[in-house]
Amino acid sequence: MRNLRNIRYVHWSSHSQRRITAVAWENDLTFLCSFGPSEENALIELVRINPASKYYPISARQQTTDCILETCLVLAGGDIVVVREEPLAGEDRIEIVGSVDAGITAAKWSPDEEILAITTKANTMVFMSRSFEGITDVTMTSEDLKASNHVSVGWGKKETQFKGKGAKALRDPTMPEKIDEGILSPNDDSRTSISWRGDGAFLAVSTIEGGSRRLIRIYSREGVLDSVSEPVDGLEGALSWRPAGNLIAGIQRLEDHVDVVFFERNGLRHGQFSLRLTPEQLHLAGQHITLSWNSNSTVLAVVMSDCTQLWTMGNYHWYLKQEIRNCSSMLPSIPLLWHPEKALRVMTTGSDSSNTMDYVFTTARGSATPPQDHGVVAVIDGKTIKVTPLQTANVPPPMALHEFVVNTNVIDVAINWNATLIAVLHQLGISMFEWQGVAASGSGPVLTARFTFEKDQTSAQTCQQISFSENNEVLVLQQSEKGSVVRRYGFDDDTGRMEEKLSPDSPSLTISTLSSFSNGIASKAFVQDVSGDLHNLVFGGQSFAHCKFPTQLPWVEMVPHGDDYVAFGMSSNGQLYANSRVLIKNCTSFLVTPSHLIFTTTSHLLKFVHITTVQDLEVPPDDPEIDERCRSIERGARLVTAMPTSASLVLQMPRGNLETIYPRAMVVAGIRALIEQKNYKKAFSNCRTQRVDMNILYDHAPDQLLSNVALFIDQVKKITYIDLFLSSLREEDVTQTMYKETRVVPDLAKDVPIKNTANEAPIHSLSLAKSSKINLICDAFLSILSTRTSTNLQNIITANVCKSPPALDDGLLVVAQLMNEDESMADKAVEHICFLADVNRLYENALGLYRLDLALLVAQQSQKDPREYLPFMQSLQSMTELRRRFTIDDYLSRNAKALTHLHDLDAFTELQAYIQKHTLYQQALSLYRYKPVQHKTLTALYASYLESKSQFKEAALAYESLANYTKATSCYLSSGPSQWRETLYSALSQTPPLSGSALTDLATSLYDALIESKDYFAAATIQLDYLSSIEGAAKTFCKGYFFADALHLVALKHQPKILESVIDPGLGEALASSTELLAECKGQLLAQVPRIRELRAKALADPLAFYEGERGGDGDIPDDISVAASSKLSTKGSLFTRYTGKGSQGTAGTGVSRATSKNRKREERKRARGKKGSVYEEEYLVASVGRLVERVESVREEVGRLVVGLVRRSMWERARAIQGSLAEVIGLCQACVPEVFGAKEIAQTEQAAEGEVYRPLGGDAVLQESIDAAGKRKEPPHVAAFERLSLLGT
Repeated sequence: MRNLRNIRYVHWSSHSQRRITAVAWENDLTFLCSFGPSEENALIELVRINPASKYYPISARQQTTDCILETCLVLAGGDIVVVREEPLAGEDRIEIVGSVDAGITAAKWSPDEEILAITTKANTMVFMSRSFEGITDVTMTSEDLKASNHVSVGWGKKETQFKGKGAKALRDPTMPEKIDEGILSPNDDSRTSISWRGDGAFLAVSTIEGGSRRLIRIYSREGVLDSVSEPVDGLEGALSWRPAGNLIAGIQRLEDHVDVVFFERNGLRHGQFSLRLTPEQLHLAGQHITLSWNSNSTVLAVVMSDCTQLWTMGNYHWYLKQEIRNCSSMLPSIPLLWHPEKALRVMTTGSDSSNTMDYVFTTARGSATPPQDHGVVAVIDGKTIKVTPLQTANVPPPMALHEFVVNTNVIDVAINWNATLIAVLHQLGISMFEWQGVAASGSGPVLTARFTFEKDQTSAQTCQQISFSENNEVLVLQQSEKGSVVRRYGFDDDTGRMEEKLSPDSPSLTISTLSSFSNGIASKAFVQDVSGDLHNLVFGGQSFAHCKFPTQLPWVEMVPHGDDYVAFGMSSNGQLYANSRVLIKNCTSFLVTPSHLIFTTTSHLLKFVHITTVQDLEVPPDDPEIDERCRSIERGARLVTAMPTSASLVLQMPRGNLETIYPRAMVVAGIRALIEQKNYKKAFSNCRTQRVDMNILYDHAPDQLLSNVALFIDQVKKITYIDLFLSSLREEDVTQTMYKETRVVPDLAKDVPIKNTANEAPIHSLSLAKSSKINLICDAFLSILSTRTSTNLQNIITANVCKSPPALDDGLLVVAQLMNEDESMADKAVEHICFLADVNRLYENALGLYRLDLALLVAQQSQKDPREYLPFMQSLQSMTELRRRFTIDDYLSRNAKALTHLHDLDAFTELQAYIQKHTLYQQALSLYRYKPVQHKTLTALYASYLESKSQFKEAALAYESLANYTKATSCYLSSGPSQWRETLYSALSQTPPLSGSALTDLATSLYDALIESKDYFAAATIQLDYLSSIEGAAKTFCKGYFFADALHLVALKHQPKILESVIDPGLGEALASSTELLAECKGQLLAQVPRIRELRAKALADPLAFYEGERGGDGDIPDDISVAASSKLSTKGSLFTRYTGKGSQGTAGTGVSRATSKNRKREERKRARGKKGSVYEEEYLVASVGRLVERVESVREEVGRLVVGLVRRSMWERARAIQGSLAEVIGLCQACVPEVFGAKEIAQTEQAAEGEVYRPLGGDAVLQESIDAAGKRKEPPHVAAFERLSLLGT
């Protein structure tokens, strides 16, 4: 689908009186040419054609040159001459480095310029090295014909084709009807030709063998004969080996036509195509055709006397893409020369001039702006234009939907903005075709006008490109000796004929490309000069100065964006530009739509970029699995055209066939646009066709859909389609997940690109966020469908069933209503609802509605045996209403509802059994709250149940409310010592009352339980009130550090002797216990805080050794305590790559044994122990310090009461000592908390942000959790300031 377009034409004429004899490329634009020798003058001149030309005259014998390679001259007389521009010391400027006495017939350097192959007049092949030393000599003899024994099986020949039953059945199909004998062409010039394969491993030599046959020999690089060609009648001397290596091209001249024939390396024929020659060209006397492939094997040049044709191949069809007028008196040896590096740069050379041309492959496509995006593509093939609107008919090349022919071979073709006109630029003029049926597969384009160039204009100027401008005028870019000229042609309003029009002065510069773009109503033309600047050709139009490129770009597209324009261009090395900004550097093709820049890359990806301002253009990453803007394509695929209306894109594969795809980015963008236009019918159709989640129809514009449900139903119409939409609803917001908007718009306030939220409706406010999206939509549809029962009954059923949870009862009520109105519709409705939901569940819901007729109708739609449900239905029919409802609810396990029916039936005895069976005590108590007798009975049952379930506290409360104090005492006692007051109350309230011994035993057991739970104040109360032990109560107060209560008790009971016997010893015990505790805390702090400091210093100094558990330099820590190093982890990465997963993106099971769970448990035990020297030691010590601080804070109040007690008993020194110890420990805690619990600087990797989180397993996961916990900031424990007792001094 690609054409060749001329973007550069340079003509050079020699001012010398001598004739050019040979040329050769030197670098990018510079070439060398030789003048002479001739019969009159044996002098050879070498000329470098560039602005600073230099001439090197060389004296030589009177001989003709065959070719020039760099500074090496190979003369037909046999001399090989080297010309050195800057010779070194001891070297001659001109030196004859070799000579062949017999004379030279052809010479060719290998592509790597390491070997020079020479054929001599003595029928020998000479291989020379770069230093002109002989490698080998090979003699070409008739014995070479035996090198290949060809057997043709006739593939592709007419004799092997099927011709019907019995046709030539006895003939061997492998034997052709006519066998070529290798007869010489009468036009053969007897020349010898050499052509190397692109990799330099083989070369082909075409010579005449024995004066009767043209033979092609294939030699290896070492000079070994590999094969010879099969006999071909009329084979001439033209020879060119395709650089790709698969074909060797030659010319076969027959009586009525000339073919380009191809050979394989083994010498066998491999296809051909015929040249499209006029009768005059076919019978032109002395015409010797030559062939030449370009460097990347895409174009084959066929050079004739009057013109040169450029051919390309696609889908096994050969297209004639360009025809070039030749210079006068073309060089017989090198008439055409392709550039070795610039694949589409070619030079044709005559005796006194040369033409240099640059071509690019382009696609002549129509506009991609909706609604004119018909996908029109025009392909040039000689005089024929193949046109196909790919949106209407996806015809694969080389076929086309329409073909039309012009008078001469086509140069360029252009399509206007709405594809109604096609302008064709050919050798003699312009032809205009009108196409009215572009949107349908009707008639093709019709010729409406033509313009013929004048003969002198044709010879003096070279036409390059054609394009449309405003008012359907045609612009033609021409090159002349004066420079670039843009001519304007259009229809005359008076005559209706196509004429040249006067146009404003075009820019006085060298124009490279002439292009146009569509703004939706017309074509806008512009040009690019050789420096990359763009110029508007519309008189008075907006300037494109800001759209300049840093250099000339072969491919240029422009698209309007708001009030401005953005130009996109691609260089020959794959750099894609937006104005002067480089977007990517590996682009292979691109095109532009009003919404997207679409391009392919060398990574075989198709990418979309939203059109916005140049600085905000965002190129998506290479992630086709996540980003809708990126998609994988076949290797080597190129863009042909895009059709946003149908959300399709056409690609051409390397072999030439077309592939139409529907990229997700275009599809979703199209659906969004259709939703905004309220075109729900087409939006739904696109979702259904392209398998896009239907939820986007609501999620993209929620308020709009809810307010246009009637419009949605009227547009979609089809009942099944509405059902499909309702059944596809999910709670997920697909615009935030799978179809997240990737377009950005600039925030004018902050000048920061933000996500486009223009279509986010307020339906997602806080008040509605809690409601179900599915139910919201279904309710909206039901409100509209309720008035359309006759036409949309099925949709009403679907809307009810698709709710979350399904509203089966509502759907069944619709069926029940229809049973009374229209039985036939009821049958259809029940059939549909049974299709949507589980019929067994529907049967239960129908029973739950207490509609036996409805349940029977649903049961008949199920697979149930009537013997299963009919007896049950008959038994229900014979019951009373309340009993029937109880039976149905009990059958459906709706026990709470069945209980209400028993309550209504006043069957209290049955109800008691029912609540005990189904544990319905709370519901029963609620029903009988105003009936004291029944409520009391039910409370007793519930208390017994709670006691059986060990819920003693609630059971005791129930028994106490029933005045059953014996049971209440037992349950309170079982509930624990915290209920000691309730227990003693119930015991004292029993009738008959408890005996004294029983009450003492109860109080003693409660006292022991309270002592065990360390509730000393309550235990002392029991000792005093129930056991009558003043001394025991005082001791208990002292155990709990309640010295004030103990002293008060002594004074109250007038027992001063207890002061010395109980209080003072209690103070001493408390002092000893507190002193020991504070000393232990002080020692722990002094040991653990320095150790934490040491561990952190080691981790910072050598993290790898610290976490891997390697032996340090001092060797203090044994090497058997490390638990971090694990054989399940790779040791190839660093610490951070190991534990963050960077560089180890393995699966969850990589390197993990079956003992993963066991390893984790063992590692968790190691972590809990925090063994010294392990990686868990620091974490363990930090937690230990935190627990110590909390413990010190918890004993602060007790120590304070102890200090006051000691002072009251005049134990001043002891009080000062314990207060000092507490103050010291609190001071240590206050000093260490900031250090131990302060924030640490942890090296953070970027893996969390990228989402590539490595998940370790087993023991490694425990270590990872420990490292993560260490990196998090911990909440430091609070340590309050210590207030000393002022009486004790400082």
